[in-house]
Formats: sequence, structure tokens, C-alpha cells
Amino acid sequence: MDSRNLFETPVTYRLHRLEYMAAFVTLVVIAIIHVHETRIWVFIGLFAYIDLIGYVPGAIVAHRRKTGYIPRIYYILYNTMHSFMTEGLIVGLWCLLVRPEWALLAIPIHLFADRGIVGNSMKPFGVPFEPQEHPAYYVVRPLLDRPRHPRVIGDSLQAAAVGSAQQGALAEVRQAR
Repeated sequence: MDSRNLFETPVTYRLHRLEYMAAFVTLVVIAIIHVHETRIWVFIGLFAYIDLIGYVPGAIVAHRRKTGYIPRIYYILYNTMHSFMTEGLIVGLWCLLVRPEWALLAIPIHLFADRGIVGNSMKPFGVPFEPQEHPAYYVVRPLLDRPRHPRVIGDSLQAAAVGSAQQGALAEVRQAR
């Protein structure tokens, strides 16, 4: 993934997950070391509130709809609550208004667990709320899984991808509509 290819291949996705898992394990070890200095109910509350606000409402609505596509507000809630920026602000405000404490580790532990263990990050509007493979991914994945990048002149790779998309899964999806 780079600034011109805003997607991940299966390998880069797994590498990112490994990095998040390493951070998760590190923070869990620190939390265990300081468990006797931690207010456990605060830890549990800080861990749970992210999903109670950001995931559960969208999951309920998504399970009631057959398509899995739900109003954007649920995606926005999820992405806001699962953002390191939002949660960093929450931790900073907690330190200023309450006190710095070990229970605050629940927040990054939750985020690193979601990204490393569960494999979730931000939810794009164009995919169902609950994880399922997008039909376009069936078309693109063989191009991403190649062991070496094909030598291409001009737009021939893009033209080949568009051609296969028109003949493959995307054509079926368009016909189904």
C-alpha cells in the first residue's frame, strides 16, 4: 500500500496485523504487571464503551437488514470510536479531568486487539458493516496475489483488470441488480 494504491495485499494486511498484535501483547503484559494498581471496573468500562457506542448499534441494524448495508451514521460511529485520534483525546481528557491511571491501557488494548486479533480497522462506506468479501475483491485479488508485478507498458494492466471485471464477478453483480 502506498499513496497511489490505497489497498492492501493479503501479505501486507497480515504484516500490519502482526504489528498490531505485537503492540497488543506488549500492552497486555504491562497491564498484567500493574494489575494490582488498576481499577478493574474502570478498565472493563473503558474497554467496553468503544464497542457499546461504536459497534453494537451498527451490528444490530446490520443484522436486521438482508443486504448488510446500513445508514452511514453507524459507519461514522464505528470509525470515530475506533480511531486512535478520538481515543487519544479521551485518554488525554481523562488524565486531565480524572487522573492518569493504568486502567487507561484498556483503550489501546481494545484498538490493537481489533486490528491485530480480529483484523478490523476502519469501515469504508462501500462495504457491508459486518465483514464479508466485496464482489470486486474477487476480481482484484488474483492481480494482488501475483508473486511478481507484471511488466506493463502504459495502462495495459488497468485495461486487463477492467476487462476481467466486466467478464467476471462484477458483471454478475451488475446483472443481479
